[in-house]
Amino acid sequence: MDETRLAGSAPIRVVFALLPHSLILDWAGPAEALRIANQLLVASGRPARFELVFASSRSTSTSSVGVTLAELQPLPSQWKGPAWIVLVGLPGDTVAIDNEHAQTLLHWLRRLRLESGRLELITVCAGTLLAAHAGLLSGRRATTHHHHLDELQRVDPRCEVVANRVFVLDPPLYSSAGVTTGIDLMLHRIAETCGESLAARVAQTMVVAMRRGPHDPELSPFLAYRNHLHAALHRVQDAVSEQPQADWNVPRMADVAHTSPRHLTRLFVEHAGVAPLAYLRRLRLATAQLALQSGANVTRAADISGFGSDTQLRRAWRQFGLPGSPSTHESAPMRA
Repeated sequence: MDETRLAGSAPIRVVFALLPHSLILDWAGPAEALRIANQLLVASGRPARFELVFASSRSTSTSSVGVTLAELQPLPSQWKGPAWIVLVGLPGDTVAIDNEHAQTLLHWLRRLRLESGRLELITVCAGTLLAAHAGLLSGRRATTHHHHLDELQRVDPRCEVVANRVFVLDPPLYSSAGVTTGIDLMLHRIAETCGESLAARVAQTMVVAMRRGPHDPELSPFLAYRNHLHAALHRVQDAVSEQPQADWNVPRMADVAHTSPRHLTRLFVEHAGVAPLAYLRRLRLATAQLALQSGANVTRAADISGFGSDTQLRRAWRQFGLPGSPSTHESAPMRA
């Protein structure tokens, strides 16, 4: 995955389309993930990637916890550049659409023409039901909160409802099971758009120790060995994550931490539970896996990840007990 290319692409307008009493964590969590991603991009000298828009049929609304939201923008009528629409859940056993606000939103949704890379839809929790009522799910795979799975199937029998999943990917539709899984899905979208390293740093900032994926809960290799609070060590891990292909050794890592190589090794073992070079090899292996999953051949994957040759990549593959070999590697959840 070419993270420089991804991070340099056009800004994405992310429109949170809110109804009265929208579940606040369904939209606030994903919105914070995007805000932090922008903050980290700017801090590294790159432009912010996401433009956050909070829209509704009226300029004021009320959240699920009673907080009044003001200065909401109108639901957009024109689209310039790539955009994501985010639909979120509502309190209650079912999603009621027999009201003016819901009908206005559904009328707006029905006019959308979804297209991968241009106009995409992200649903959190019962927000999937709103998409179903708008006719946007027919022939697609989607999930929602487990309390609403049967309701989703009734609303649109032509939707393939997927149970027991954190989120489901069927571009240009991305649906999640609800509440905190909206954060998981947004981290996944940040990784797709800006690279795994940045998504891992966002998750670390949010103290999300586990990155869950569309299949089974998985610990991201980019987050492994980072459940500590040592600032200098995080600084080294950030630097290595951003440029795993660089010519790293323990003295160079120690320079980043402003300490001696011997002391850095002690810090790694004490706080991260792994030696510096072992951490580097695991990170490079995870980067190689991502490259292979994105279609790179073994030689290109070895180059992108910092392995000196195909042989070194294959040796690390065997050392860490990964199944098969790099040349036969198929898309699958990565393991630390």
